[in-house]
Amino acid sequence: MQARIADPRFKLAKSYLVLVEGVPDDAALGALSRGLQLKDGLTRPAKAEMIADPALWPRDPPIRVRKTVPESWLRLTITEGRSRQVRRMTAAIGHPTLRLVRWSVGEWTLDGLAPGQWRRA
Repeated sequence: MQARIADPRFKLAKSYLVLVEGVPDDAALGALSRGLQLKDGLTRPAKAEMIADPALWPRDPPIRVRKTVPESWLRLTITEGRSRQVRRMTAAIGHPTLRLVRWSVGEWTLDGLAPGQWRRA
């Protein structure tokens, strides 16, 4: 079962909760949804949406806080897994990633799990 999660042949969707610097507009979200040109080629289209603060566990060390720059949360779902892809995609639309949490892979999700907990697949 684990090999299926990591194997690129299965193209399982991976969803991330992403805290970005600034507030992406519809054009930026549209660019993510259409696919972006990165240095290693065009990304597949992603599902991108603004979400409310997901109230995650505290990050240690905490992220930097800049009172003059707003932050916003996105849910980004991709079907490929290039190196640092989500971070590079958000940077390409002008909104660098401040915090990144892989929320789900395929049908497996962190929903309902506290830090350090696990469940059998």
